[in-house]
Amino acid sequence: MRPSWGREALVAALVAICLVSSAAPSLEAHSVGGQAPADSTESRARGRLFDAADPLQLTLTADFGAIAKQRGTEKKSQPGVLSYVAATGDTVLLDVQLRTRGHFRLNICQYPPLKVGFDKAKTAHTIFAHTSSSLKLTVQCRGGTSNANYLLEEYLIYRAYNLLTERSFRARLARVTYADAKGKHQPETRYAFFVEDDGRMARRNEAEVWEQKGVTQNDVDVEQMGLLAVFQYMIGNTDWAVSALHNIVLIRDSTGVVYPVPYDFDWSGVIWPPYAQPDPSLGTRTVRQRTFRAACRTSDELAALFVVFNAQKEALYALYRGLESEGLEPKRIAQALEYYDEFYKTINDPGATRREFGRSCQGRRSSRAPVVPHLVRGRESELLVEGSPLGRGVEHYAVDPVPAAPP
Repeated sequence: MRPSWGREALVAALVAICLVSSAAPSLEAHSVGGQAPADSTESRARGRLFDAADPLQLTLTADFGAIAKQRGTEKKSQPGVLSYVAATGDTVLLDVQLRTRGHFRLNICQYPPLKVGFDKAKTAHTIFAHTSSSLKLTVQCRGGTSNANYLLEEYLIYRAYNLLTERSFRARLARVTYADAKGKHQPETRYAFFVEDDGRMARRNEAEVWEQKGVTQNDVDVEQMGLLAVFQYMIGNTDWAVSALHNIVLIRDSTGVVYPVPYDFDWSGVIWPPYAQPDPSLGTRTVRQRTFRAACRTSDELAALFVVFNAQKEALYALYRGLESEGLEPKRIAQALEYYDEFYKTINDPGATRREFGRSCQGRRSSRAPVVPHLVRGRESELLVEGSPLGRGVEHYAVDPVPAAPP
């Protein structure tokens, strides 16, 4: 059944598009309830949603006041309209369902993270044709330049991990105009980005999603685990745990090999938002202090991993410099690259490598007795949870025990 404000939403969507899409010579409105117009030109030129890097320009029309109230455990979807101007010049209008998602940011942010649900029968000829029936949309936590920086920098971390491995989530930046379906507020435009769904990422890698908690770091592919852990060290992120599937998705291939894939990087030291605090059990003062949270590795094993990072250094730095055109402040770019300079200095200095990667690593993979300072004896398979220093009943997961593998 169509929502009672459907016509209002359509009008609001078209008004918002007119306000932000002056580059389009003409806009042809299409029925919200009908088949979306063919977007073949865009499909041929730019491929699927996550196969291009240029920012999308789109409008979301909904009752965002009602959506913002969905902060509890039971989150109700709200109807909305997603619209954008295709390369053909036509306006594409799609019925969507919007609901809040997440944990920490859902509680502290003015604008909650969203999940956008699609009617797949109507996306066949649009840029959303090859996605799943729903996508995560990471939005700015609040208004203002600082929060725009944080959003752009988290997007860049996804892109950075893409440089290192295909076993990573792709992301697509968007300038989203939020239009109030009830007409009570003026449209507002802010950055956001879509994150590839779990299933599509797994299929790209000829694998399937494996939703199995209790898997330890020793149970997954050793090289991929090492790459992930060094990457998390590079960006200064400790807010992840394989065993609890916290900010980690596991995929398993046809031979049974399991690979960890990380997501959600807003607590990273390279970004350093004001709400990010290290887990007390880690013994670090700020999230800017790096910690290698994986099994100890030999110098040769680390050197093999560092080759991958050194090979992508220039491409990584180019990603950051390239986003200045989208509004990422030069001082933030400089701060991030200085942080990465420290990482590259460490991994190319054997003495510094031994100190940094030996200081907090969690026991040799071949050792019988795991060396995990924050491990609670007898609860090795459980995630250790510390309450967030910001309170509000939100928990921050930052501990991932690594039992030693048998010899």
